[in-house]
Amino acid sequence: MDIDFRPVIVLGPIVLVVGWAAYNIIKAAIKGEAKLFGEKGNNPFGKEGK
Repeated sequence: MDIDFRPVIVLGPIVLVVGWAAYNIIKAAIKGEAKLFGEKGNNPFGKEGK
């Protein structure tokens, strides 16, 4: 019973890229740099940007 490694070879880099992107997005959200919530990001103490 041989294991087919082709799905691992194809999906491995995709999983790594998606994981790295999620890590960076979460890290930015924790730091309050995410612009998903308007000009200040999600940091209530951030600059208004005006």
